[in-house]
Amino acid sequence: MAGGAREVLTLQLGHFAGFVGAHWWNQQDAALGRTADAQEAPAELCPDVLYRTGRETCTPRLIVLDLKGSLNSLKKDGGLYGDSELDAAIAWQGKLTTHKEETDPKNPNIQDYTSAEGVPHSDGVWRAKAVPNGKGPLPVTTGTTPKPLLHIEDSIRVWSDFLRVHLHPRSVCVIHKYNHDGETGRLEAFGQGESILKEPRYLEELEDRLHFYTEECDYLQGFQVLCDLHDGFSGVGAKTAELLQDEYSGRGIITWGLLPGPCHLGEHQKNVYRLLNTVFGLVHLATSSSFVCPLSVSRDLGLRPKPPVNFPYLHYDATLPFHSGAILATALDTVTVPFRLHSSPVSMAQLADMLSFSGRKVVTADAIIPFPLVPGQSLPDTLLQLGDTIPWTPLSACGDPAGTQCFAQSVVLRGIDRTCHTSSLTPGAPLPSTLHACASGKEVLAQYLEQQQPRVTSSSHLLLTPCMVAPPYPNLFSSFRQPGMALESPSRHKAVQNIPVFGALRSSSSMFRTLRSLAEELSRLDLRRWASFLDAGVEQDDKEELLQELHSLAHHYREGESLSD
Repeated sequence: MAGGAREVLTLQLGHFAGFVGAHWWNQQDAALGRTADAQEAPAELCPDVLYRTGRETCTPRLIVLDLKGSLNSLKKDGGLYGDSELDAAIAWQGKLTTHKEETDPKNPNIQDYTSAEGVPHSDGVWRAKAVPNGKGPLPVTTGTTPKPLLHIEDSIRVWSDFLRVHLHPRSVCVIHKYNHDGETGRLEAFGQGESILKEPRYLEELEDRLHFYTEECDYLQGFQVLCDLHDGFSGVGAKTAELLQDEYSGRGIITWGLLPGPCHLGEHQKNVYRLLNTVFGLVHLATSSSFVCPLSVSRDLGLRPKPPVNFPYLHYDATLPFHSGAILATALDTVTVPFRLHSSPVSMAQLADMLSFSGRKVVTADAIIPFPLVPGQSLPDTLLQLGDTIPWTPLSACGDPAGTQCFAQSVVLRGIDRTCHTSSLTPGAPLPSTLHACASGKEVLAQYLEQQQPRVTSSSHLLLTPCMVAPPYPNLFSSFRQPGMALESPSRHKAVQNIPVFGALRSSSSMFRTLRSLAEELSRLDLRRWASFLDAGVEQDDKEELLQELHSLAHHYREGESLSD
């Protein structure tokens, strides 16, 4: 481990969290290969924050909890060091009989892209990737060019189908008590998830893995938890955050509450469970986390189906976790930049202190994916064209942010070439805006944020490093080309390798309306009609207590809202 790296341990809880996490780790893996190229600019992000080293390998510092039947071809031990159970059995000198269950085959449509042997390069040649431990690149290999990533979505069943990185044997923990597939034995309620970590076998296994990763860290700054909110994993996440708060006091705990695409008409029971799990999860996670941020391509956390959010340069299917997970991972890869920097990093605790002051423990996320810089334009030109309206797309299912008050924000703009940071107008020519008078890109971004959100506490970062979207990232870009230029003639057959992205985390009064709306919907529900939810360990009194906590949490965001709201 590089000296001085402030390590972060990531936990992925749930199957949709697995989709977001698989895209996230694929993006980190692609970035590792990019920084190994001597011709690239010096690395701005420190991979040692997220990765651990050992045995000539570099693996994510990661704990995954998912259900039986969710891993497909991925081995529970990660497959990095062989069959650990068989290796242990070899120590026995007596008679040995081995029974091996057949595993699901690798997805043939993307097997080339998930190979640990290499990555596709811009010239179309399949080459071995660089070893991310400072020992240089592997020898060039020959082979066929991978298949185009067209329609592979139809063959992806689970998140491990497209995960391209090896996991450490201590990463994956399977919950055998519940099934991933089928109509019975599902983990569908908050109380069920809470009860899992009350069982000694699961609690001890989680604690053992936590100790393994944290004890090898020199400067552990905290934990990021990717947690499904819509099902019983909201209860798993609540108990996990509570455990982290108790055992690792003073460390940052940032929780990303993940929800798949919008709810649908005709699925009333699923929608009710989604609402109940989301509300219970948000309130409990806010209590134990430094802050919690819901992430979804949905427009609303409640029971009313609404169309998904729109990105002008993306063409995606919100019903596919492969698509929505890619978008959320891209936003996550950007907004987490502050605590992953080589120089002048903002720690998890500092980021949380800035955003969650005065009890505002639920924050929102926004993004522009991709950021629309066009040929011949500078950053001031593009920001000026975005206009006075808020140009970013909300990703926290908290409705339209227009007319709301922002209390604090952390903003990241990445992937903009240095030559485009400032204006190159002819000396003496009239300035189109005050942004064109700025002497640096950082000054341009800071000035823009001040104009958009006057007198708001802001932290901003401008990076040269783009966001990696190489295959098996889905080809969502309907009118875009590398490196971040809008196209007049869309071409969806050529994979984009990297893009510029604008991302932001905000503490905003929009959360007042969201939490109040959730409380109103919850108060109208009669839990006695949902016996299975009550049977999972939630009482009617829990609902009344939850309503009080929702109103109390919403009160912290009341400032900036009219009394009539």
